[in-house]
Amino acid sequence: MDFFTLENLFTLLMLILLQAVLGFDNLLYISIESKRVTPDQQSHVRRMGIGMAIALRIILLFVLVSAISAFTSPIASVHWTGVVEGDITFHSLIVLIGGAFIIYTAIKEIYHMLGVHELEHGGDGSTRTVTSAITWIVIMNLVFSFDSILSAMALTDNFWIMALAIVISGLMMIYLADTVAEFLKKNRMYEVLGLFVLLIVGVMLISEGGHLSHLKFFGYPIEPMAKSTFYFVIVVMVAVDIVQGRYQRRIIAETEAREKLAAQKA
Repeated sequence: MDFFTLENLFTLLMLILLQAVLGFDNLLYISIESKRVTPDQQSHVRRMGIGMAIALRIILLFVLVSAISAFTSPIASVHWTGVVEGDITFHSLIVLIGGAFIIYTAIKEIYHMLGVHELEHGGDGSTRTVTSAITWIVIMNLVFSFDSILSAMALTDNFWIMALAIVISGLMMIYLADTVAEFLKKNRMYEVLGLFVLLIVGVMLISEGGHLSHLKFFGYPIEPMAKSTFYFVIVVMVAVDIVQGRYQRRIIAETEAREKLAAQKA
């Protein structure tokens, strides 16, 4: 019954909120990745991917709680004095690889979106099997998991509270995944915004991985992008997109009005 104390319940609520906030970029990636399978399988891929990721997150939580030092101890060192210096850990390596892959994915999707075939077929022509898509969703979910789990460990040392928060947040993601994907499908202009948000997520992960590795280039250390900065940039991007959309509609309306008036005079 000690589990149901006011303190534990408050901690659980905080962890669920933390998981939800940190899971935004993960949810965006899942929505974009699931587009690579046939439409009738996309919802299944999202549910299965998140469901498997929940189980693996709990396993990862258990491993991190049991052997946190193995993930934070250096596994390789780079000491090219004056050029590149740093100590690579398993944690930082995972974050760096994940960030690089997300940047690659975002740039590739933006490139294909600019292609003529994108307007005709609504995709880049590349598809994945259900197994492949689920695998990538699970892998990237684990990349995003490191920060959320380590943040959770800073709030409590109760394994069951952290595990319950992971399960609840995962169920929330399953519920919201279809909604986000459907919104992007119906409002395709926001896909561009989503891809650039994903690009910034990749940059944020790269900066964080570099900071965790204590990397220095030409004597300048890599500083992590603050979460507050990240969310501020997202808010600005959304605001610009909304204002630009309304301004564009206004210009189109004014142009049509002038053409109609000119036609009437003629």
